[in-house]
Amino acid sequence: MRNIVKGTEPRGLTQHRATNPTDYVGYPDKDALRGSLVAEQRGICCYCMGRIRAAVGSTKIEHWQSQSRCPLQRLVYSNLLGACMGNERCRGTDQHCDSYKADKVLSRNPANPSHNVEAIIHFLADGRIGSSNPVFNNDLDQVLNLNVAVLVNSRKAALRAFQRALDMRGTLSRQTWERLLGQWKGDAAGGDLMPYCQVIVYWIQKKLTRVTH
Repeated sequence: MRNIVKGTEPRGLTQHRATNPTDYVGYPDKDALRGSLVAEQRGICCYCMGRIRAAVGSTKIEHWQSQSRCPLQRLVYSNLLGACMGNERCRGTDQHCDSYKADKVLSRNPANPSHNVEAIIHFLADGRIGSSNPVFNNDLDQVLNLNVAVLVNSRKAALRAFQRALDMRGTLSRQTWERLLGQWKGDAAGGDLMPYCQVIVYWIQKKLTRVTH
């Protein structure tokens, strides 16, 4: 999971909310909304960071505060995120992200700057994700199921692929590490991020604490 910077909401959403403030089901232009969410998240799921595309069947429109619990938030753009399909057709224990979350309460919103999820999340070498915040750590497991095997293996594979590529380059300078960090954080404007990019970002940041020159 990484912090999400929300952009400007689609005009159609603004117009629909003005006359139908809680009618999400009847909102007619979910394709535009989905496209906006995928673009601002730069092509990765709000929770697991797997690849998403702006198409039905690739991306779900997630309500951080669920529709059933918080009807007044159904059309509030800051409450809306783009999530992967989360193995929705599989058994419950194999699901993750929005599919597993359903209407459960999630304590932190990656699109809320004050929640700053990046500051309290860590990634282990074996692919697991955790948090220094006990409540959020429980959420990662029990609300989002982000340590399901398929995600643990995907994060581990992404990190190992990056590390194997580095082994071919020898010793790197601090400047090179900082450049790599910027690339994986997506500092350059536009374009999709790499799936599970924050795993590599976290690893590089730890590496930089030990590189002096």
